[in-house]
Amino acid sequence: MGAPDEEQTPEERRALFRVVRGAPDDHELAALTAVVAAAASAGGGEPAPATPDLWSHPAAQLRAPLMAGPGAWRASGLPR
Repeated sequence: MGAPDEEQTPEERRALFRVVRGAPDDHELAALTAVVAAAASAGGGEPAPATPDLWSHPAAQLRAPLMAGPGAWRASGLPR
């Protein structure tokens, strides 16, 4: 493109990347643009936190005290 001390055109300032050596053809530039754009969009954020799975929680393996009363049969099958 140009030397660092030369004034850059608006297209050069907006460019995602620039080729500093070699002469790639249009297909090679298109492939490089697709790879760079995919890499930029895929690794940008943090993964979403996993929701806790109460069915496999270690406390579910321990026996809880039996509670008698209305709805006790329903609560007996739910994780605590």
